[in-house]
Amino acid sequence: MTTATNEGVLFPGQGAQHEGMGRDWCEAFPIARETFARASRVLGFSLEDACWSKGDEVNRTDVAQPGIFVTGAAIVNVLVERGYDPKSAALTAGLSLGEYTALWFAGSLEFDDAVRLVRLRGEAMQDASKQIPSSMVSLMGATEDQALALAAVGATKGICSVANLNAPGQIVVAGELAALDAVEAAAKDHGVRRTRRLVVAGGFHSECMRPAAERLKSALSEITIRAPRVPLITNVTGEEVADPERIRANLASQVCAPVRWEQSMRRALARGISRFLEPGPGKVLAGLLGKIAPEAVVRSAAAPADVVA
Repeated sequence: MTTATNEGVLFPGQGAQHEGMGRDWCEAFPIARETFARASRVLGFSLEDACWSKGDEVNRTDVAQPGIFVTGAAIVNVLVERGYDPKSAALTAGLSLGEYTALWFAGSLEFDDAVRLVRLRGEAMQDASKQIPSSMVSLMGATEDQALALAAVGATKGICSVANLNAPGQIVVAGELAALDAVEAAAKDHGVRRTRRLVVAGGFHSECMRPAAERLKSALSEITIRAPRVPLITNVTGEEVADPERIRANLASQVCAPVRWEQSMRRALARGISRFLEPGPGKVLAGLLGKIAPEAVVRSAAAPADVVA
């Protein structure tokens, strides 16, 4: 895969994981095997076994998050070995967890630090989910105004807020279980015909994750963060960010703040970028961009066949 000019690089978040992710890359490229092996040494357990074993282990938040990060990093390392220059990227961004991969890609985070952080992030979010029983509901076809109105209905029964603004018609609310029951009951009255309760550990990107945010804030205070070497858009605000201390604050608040992915992509498009590369498991971000800007072109790097001529 050659370097394309004026191309953004996008990294997926939790939900992109699948059993066996990264295995095909490790079987095809030694550098990918080395990336996974290094991560396993940092973590103190075999990330390969956790991601590749049969069963549901890969879907655990504390496994999925480091697994997705390391798979993305392994793919980038393969691309670099084959001539790709990360500094040629016009910008980078990542959806929720994917922002950590974007920060590593941009040179803001060291690999070992990022691996430790995403493992802690996954553990902290898993623990917060146990403390406050919660979940997420997708509002099919909803507008932002409809989602805000339904979140307000839910908030009368407990924690509830808009969690993901991913693409037109793809909005998610998160909160305590009773609050989400109220959202689902009121959906049709607010013009939302269908809702879907997501299979997730908890109410991510809501105040249900406040304990996780505090743990992350403490861990982040001990990590070196540098200014990104390519422009980086944070999904906390949907705007570019370069100041290391602002990046640190965003990462701490991110687990409670809504994911502004549509806004992030519109910011990229406004900079004149319409070509993107998606190194990571699956093609989730290509699907979202197809709804945001059908004219955008996304090159996938989800499987070795995507990069081997």
